[in-house]
Amino acid sequence: MALNVVIMAAGKGTRMKSAIPKVLHKIAGASLLDHVVRAAAALGSSRTVVITGHGAEQVEASLAGRDLRFVRQEPQLGTGHAMQQAVPALDDGNETTLVLYGDVPLIGTASAKKLVAACGGRQLALLTIELADPSGYGRIVREQGPAAAQVRAIVEHKDATPAQRAIRETYTGIMAAPTALLKRWVTALRNDNAQREYYLTDVVAMAVAAGVPVVAESAASEAEVAGVNSPQQLAELERAWQRTQAEALMEAGVRLADPARLDVRGTLTTGRDVEIDVGCIFEGTVHLADGVRIGAHCVIRDTRIGEGTQVQPFTHMVQAVVGARAEIGPFARLRPGAELGAEVHIGNFVEVKNSTLAAGAKANHLAYLGDATVGARVNYGAGSITANYDGANKHRTVIGDDVHVGSNCVLVAPLTIGAGATIGGGSTINKDAPAGQLTIARAKQMSFPGWKRPKKAPKAA
Repeated sequence: MALNVVIMAAGKGTRMKSAIPKVLHKIAGASLLDHVVRAAAALGSSRTVVITGHGAEQVEASLAGRDLRFVRQEPQLGTGHAMQQAVPALDDGNETTLVLYGDVPLIGTASAKKLVAACGGRQLALLTIELADPSGYGRIVREQGPAAAQVRAIVEHKDATPAQRAIRETYTGIMAAPTALLKRWVTALRNDNAQREYYLTDVVAMAVAAGVPVVAESAASEAEVAGVNSPQQLAELERAWQRTQAEALMEAGVRLADPARLDVRGTLTTGRDVEIDVGCIFEGTVHLADGVRIGAHCVIRDTRIGEGTQVQPFTHMVQAVVGARAEIGPFARLRPGAELGAEVHIGNFVEVKNSTLAAGAKANHLAYLGDATVGARVNYGAGSITANYDGANKHRTVIGDDVHVGSNCVLVAPLTIGAGATIGGGSTINKDAPAGQLTIARAKQMSFPGWKRPKKAPKAA
């Protein structure tokens, strides 16, 4: 079915107490509005119209490159007024129009599809939710008798009778309507109320008066229709989203030490028998192969980790590739371009950037490898670094297979160390080191008998 989707994203969000437009605050690393735009795309909408207002330029720039139509609502005079701005941008060839909200980020695809199907281009369909405490929400008042499936009205809490206030079914604000009828109803909206605003909910009465069936479909959960108006609500929906991600991972067989202490801010895919400890953050696109174990409080972004690898706590990886059965951390950092082969060891306080390490290479303590090509079975000593930057350009260090680099060495690039070479501890190497030989570059050690350490002069009285 051809479908228009209208997303209302014009509000200021005063209660957020932020200079950032409300719809650009984030859940799981993506803006509230981006979540809704992706939901619209998942529905197969042929036209998506985003209504902007407060911070319009910033909001529209955040969605640059998307196949979207933007309309401005200035000033903001209610939801009906917002739809009046969107009407000219609707595609008349799409018989159904779905209305979503940029600050209701977790709308589920299944619920939205169910609502669109209920509309069918012929009926006004409302998405509702039953609340344990519906105070303050508009109640869904249905017909009595055989037509009980149809909605007669939405009654605001302040206007409801005691019997109506006992109704727990409330309106979420999300609706699907026949496009042609919606255009007609929106054009006829009036603002003769105390707030002098135009309310989209008034189309319900118009539909009833015109004999158009009004039906309701229930949302799957409160979280998917919950709006964000404050930092507290933002945090609540963040946890709701993360709980959904945790449940999906556990359904797939992942062992989570604590589902409440996990953050997935992108796409995390896993093999079998994966274990994740508490406090881990996964961003972008991350894949963990069979048998991977992630220690506590790791941050991993856009990284692939091979089968059987163990990542110790407090490790940070960005745009890295790690081979099978490697051991990483604790307190290790893999920066963009780090590519580690099978059974590589990267230990505590070791940083790797734009470097490849072949199978079995080890850098176990307090070391830096930047812009380096490291061969198989290399042992890279504690405190050693590649000096890859001359102040203007980066240079590469090539370390052959089976090289042993002693502790506290400085390898000044560009530099090649031949296979099987040994670099003596404490050396500063700025010339190529031949294969199979010991190379040492140290200042001569000297001792001075009778030397006295300077003493501080006494302070003046």
